[in-house]
Amino acid sequence: MYLRDSLNFVSKLTPRRLWNASKVLSSFYYTKWTKKPVQWGLPFTISVEPTTACNLRCPECPSGLRAFTRPTGNLREDFFRETIDELYKDLLYLIFYFQGEPYINPKFLEMVNYAHQKGIYTITSTNGHFLNDENARKTIESGLDRMIISVDGTTQEVYQNYRKAGNLETVLQGARNVVKWKQKLKSATPHIIFQFLVVRPNEHQIPEIYKIAKEIGIDEVKLKTAQVYDYKYGNKLIPTIEEYARYAKTEDGTWQVKNELLNHCWKLWHSCVITWDGMVVPCCFDKDAEYRLGDLKKTSFRELWQADAYQNFRTQILQGRDKIDICTNCTEGCKVWA
Repeated sequence: MYLRDSLNFVSKLTPRRLWNASKVLSSFYYTKWTKKPVQWGLPFTISVEPTTACNLRCPECPSGLRAFTRPTGNLREDFFRETIDELYKDLLYLIFYFQGEPYINPKFLEMVNYAHQKGIYTITSTNGHFLNDENARKTIESGLDRMIISVDGTTQEVYQNYRKAGNLETVLQGARNVVKWKQKLKSATPHIIFQFLVVRPNEHQIPEIYKIAKEIGIDEVKLKTAQVYDYKYGNKLIPTIEEYARYAKTEDGTWQVKNELLNHCWKLWHSCVITWDGMVVPCCFDKDAEYRLGDLKKTSFRELWQADAYQNFRTQILQGRDKIDICTNCTEGCKVWA
């Protein structure tokens, strides 16, 4: 399964995309050495936000908590096409997710298909509640390359601890629907992943999620560490299994993020997030789009990517990543290939 997915990804590579990726990587390391923000390429991955709306009420999610200060809405298909037309020749893969549940946008799968036609490797993450038989079939037909389904518990009682207002059996049946249509249509895609967000209430069910995934025919299980906002004095969601906790207890009894905050960020060089209404923000940790680096309704992406706002933000990272609030709870951005 992994080999087939890898070969599918490799099939999307073109000389131009590889050249762009090499420029991005080179400029990232040049920046680390010189401490000057240099950007020689375009991002080779972007995340686009199909919607900010969600049917669930997960406790650590601004969408679930209805806590956004920014407006809620759906990505428009015409705007999406214009953006992809500008970027697709350099893009290796496209993530259809930021905040909200992608399937709530009625044009979501049409946009997936448009990106598929442009030869881009496409990924989405869903809570799995909208994978009825029809949507499952349309998902396969869209050409989606990878589907991440959040399954954060193996019993309803445990699952709903985090996935508030969710129904586990609906999710599992949705997964079965996708597997069924994948087989019926003799499709190699999407590569289907069960993502298990490890928190204290569900950590004892880790072995069970592998068993259920195998029974249904899921390609892969991924265990994900959970980001929590209020962690300094502990949080009931932080796992007791240290391997799956982003936070560690200090000698004075308070908690802190495990990773060292290095003054560089790979995400600022190879990726970005585009909100449903066209705002470009640095990464997925800026959930409320606080750090708006440009508006694609007013500026082309190429101009925006090299503009003062972006370069100034990259400079801030180099001068002190711990001074930017969205970066202090980040465990990913400093890693290459994160």
